[in-house]
Amino acid sequence: MASYCLTVTRLRLVLGSGARRFHVCSAFNAKAKVAMSRFEPNSTVNYEKMHENINIVRQRLGRPLTLSEKIVYGHLDDPVGQDIARGSTYLRLRPDRVAMQDATAQMAMLQFISSGLPRVAVPSTIHCDHLIEAQIGGVEDLQRAKEVNEEVYNFLASAGAKYGVGFWKPGSGIIHQIILENYAYPGVMLIGTDSHTPNGGGLGSICIGVGGADAVDVMAGIPWELKCPNVIGVKLTGSLSGWTSPKDVILKVAGILTVKGGTGAIVEYHGPGVDSISCTGMATICNMGAEIGATTSVFPYNHRMKTYMEKTGRGEIAVLADQFKEDLVPDNGCEYDQVVEINLSELKPHINGPFTPDLAHPVSEIGATAKKSGWPLEVKVGLIGSCTNSSYEDMGRAASLAKQALDKGLKCKAQFTVTPGSEQIRATIERDGYSKILRDVGGVVLANACGPCIGQWDRKDVKKGEKNTIVTSYNRNFTARNDANPATHAFVTSPEIVTAMAIAGTLDFNPETDYLTAANGEKFMLEPPTGDELPTKDFDPGQDTYQHPPADGAALTVIVSPSSNRLQLLEPFDRWHGKDMEEMRVLIKVKGKCTTDHISAAGPWLKFRGHLDNISNNMLIGAVNIDNEAINKVKNLLTGEFGGVPDVARHYKRLT
Repeated sequence: MASYCLTVTRLRLVLGSGARRFHVCSAFNAKAKVAMSRFEPNSTVNYEKMHENINIVRQRLGRPLTLSEKIVYGHLDDPVGQDIARGSTYLRLRPDRVAMQDATAQMAMLQFISSGLPRVAVPSTIHCDHLIEAQIGGVEDLQRAKEVNEEVYNFLASAGAKYGVGFWKPGSGIIHQIILENYAYPGVMLIGTDSHTPNGGGLGSICIGVGGADAVDVMAGIPWELKCPNVIGVKLTGSLSGWTSPKDVILKVAGILTVKGGTGAIVEYHGPGVDSISCTGMATICNMGAEIGATTSVFPYNHRMKTYMEKTGRGEIAVLADQFKEDLVPDNGCEYDQVVEINLSELKPHINGPFTPDLAHPVSEIGATAKKSGWPLEVKVGLIGSCTNSSYEDMGRAASLAKQALDKGLKCKAQFTVTPGSEQIRATIERDGYSKILRDVGGVVLANACGPCIGQWDRKDVKKGEKNTIVTSYNRNFTARNDANPATHAFVTSPEIVTAMAIAGTLDFNPETDYLTAANGEKFMLEPPTGDELPTKDFDPGQDTYQHPPADGAALTVIVSPSSNRLQLLEPFDRWHGKDMEEMRVLIKVKGKCTTDHISAAGPWLKFRGHLDNISNNMLIGAVNIDNEAINKVKNLLTGEFGGVPDVARHYKRLT
């Protein structure tokens, strides 16, 4: 999927869809070539060009640059003429590639089809991860999803083939893990149609979550606009150890900055503590940066990233990154708009929630806080995995705790689910015995998909409205996010703490101080978790789930049934009449948090993401109306009656 040419004066990296393995085509000489097995020639990323752009901008601004600025400004459409001012000007950028999950890809591809263009202008991929509901277990749930979503999967596969978009089939894994394993690399700029696209920042990438319309602009070859971001620096000192994990870094940062503290900014981690965090651990931190409203998050290139790229078949890119390392780390003396300092040696395990990911508590204090607040102490379900925490290292550390419990004759008191992030992770942890350990302790291994993290969970153990507690290693825990039950108290923490609490069955269990009782009555404490950062053997890629687009898809056909309630071809808007809209009615003014969950929640609504009319029935139904503090209840200013947000909107539309 990737190739580059090296000459004495120029180096070019070409990256396409579906990277898995490199092979050297010739020895290094004036023009040595290296290619990935799934090569696409129309995607060119040029470290040399980025280097030139950085130098132009640095000279213009006359100051040292942060890493974020280097990568962003390195992708400017016009580095010479672009007006650059943090927090105010709008930048015109040329991202390297686009990634879309299957829910948002439906509308994006429908929009691209309506553009009339024959093929995407940049390498793009579709990832089938959002439409698989967790019910029984991985194999059964995946098969059911293929049957239920056959129409959508066929549409995405055929549209991808026709327009030059790579297609990762259901069961491949979660979009962000696939990107980390295959497409992210230091210095790349990628946009993805999902909030947690910033996951790729763990590999030194600028990866930004966008809406489908932005993705279509880039796929159509149009410069992408982004408000010039501020840069928040998080300086890390010390080193992680014991029960403290990378997840605790972002849980702590979320508690400091809150859910809106990162708005309009890139969070850039730096300092000597960075080297104590694995590449996938850095990805975890960047992933959940979406919960503080950040544009994205990023780490500087280091040996951890190099090792990860080598282990995932991208060693040649690491060689190039070494040559351009000065462009992949911040300049000495660069200035941040705000600086947060965290000593990793002093950082304690955290757990955040309920109902918001920025309500941070040390694990040592959550029991007392829960009792005082009336939160249920019994942990009904512990859930590990998701795009945030499903790496080989995460699974290994969780398995090390499960093994200790099994050795003492214990199993989880709570229900326990495990979501591998990708087919590669699933196959590798199965081969290396982690999956068996997690199943033996009481876990159910779910499909390689988003599942309960986005509300794709057919939960049966509690009734809607029943007050209960779950702990997850996910990234979000807003009201009803995971199971559509507004009474569920969801807490987010590390996979290690989730596993420990699932074994103990209670929220007030602190594994650093508390004892468990073995089957023979003996008291014992769990030893701190351990786990390899990467497998000793190579990763097992598992089943081949990638469909590469043909070189020419012009003769292919994409079929959308006019009677479908899941897919709807788009019709052009009426031509603008040339007059501004004036004295327009306000449909709703939202109070408090207004995330994508509140604007258009996932869960059962995902099935309509390719049908504009049907998905409109989901618009803002989870948002709080500032006028009456009610959810999905707004006043129709024409009739004086109250109704749901979509209902009132449709009434206004009929009268215009």
